[in-house]
Amino acid sequence: MLFRSDLRRAVERAEFEVHFQPRVNLATGRIGSAEVLVRWRHPERGLIGPADFIPLAEETRLILPISEWVLRAACTQAVAWRAAGYPALRLAVNICACHFHKPGLPEQLAALLQETGLPPDQLELEITETVAMRDLDASVKLLEALQAQGIHLSMRSEEHTSELQSRQSI
Repeated sequence: MLFRSDLRRAVERAEFEVHFQPRVNLATGRIGSAEVLVRWRHPERGLIGPADFIPLAEETRLILPISEWVLRAACTQAVAWRAAGYPALRLAVNICACHFHKPGLPEQLAALLQETGLPPDQLELEITETVAMRDLDASVKLLEALQAQGIHLSMRSEEHTSELQSRQSI
């Protein structure tokens, strides 16, 4: 069983890892994007999948610093790959409700992209329909602001997200 204190310590010690799941274009056979996945490298329990810690992270609101860390780590890695000569790759990152509804998200993302050097069109934010529908007017304005920056957006149904979590692929 995981405890809140374990998760707090994990955030303080940056015990998380990003993994990248390629998305292959079936028509060309080429990798066009990758889904960013988070795992927790627990010092005693080893690698822990998201289904085992994300619900606790959401409950404790530690999901916000974890989400911000994942975004930064993913953007930094994508830029490093480009610098090493690999082709540009769009990264798809799941955004939790509290991160999506956090005031100043477009500005935060613009600053992160500028700081890391990742072009906005290489970032895709994935949100669930429930998150977007929570405050529809605010969500539409936010989505328009993110899209105006060149950030790609995708929406998943809760059913699909639950299926992925059960397979531990987020």
